[in-house]
Amino acid sequence: MKFTEEHEWLRVEGDLVVVGITEHASEQLGDVVFIELPEAGTEVTKDEEVCVIESVKAASDILAPIDGEIVEVNEPLVDEPGKVNDDPMEGAWFFKIKPSDASQMDDYMDENAYKDFIG
Repeated sequence: MKFTEEHEWLRVEGDLVVVGITEHASEQLGDVVFIELPEAGTEVTKDEEVCVIESVKAASDILAPIDGEIVEVNEPLVDEPGKVNDDPMEGAWFFKIKPSDASQMDDYMDENAYKDFIG
């Protein structure tokens, strides 16, 4: 897994990259009450806003960590946004992206570096 400074995690599954937010991010947000997911088939550019997540504390944007095409979204999160608080690192992924340049993943932290980053 790789981690961004925006507290997203990225997990490679075959030729796709699965994207979600870290446990640290879900704890900082508090109870998640709304998620707006992108449409499958959307072409995105790194650092482009692709999702909106709202909690009782704040609204946050989820940015595309890499260039590519969103090929699948986790539709159940729309009806059950609280899953992000229950299982942020597995079941509550946001979208799967087919990268156009997988080398962009090299820019991100591994788990140990992320743990140091969040202190």
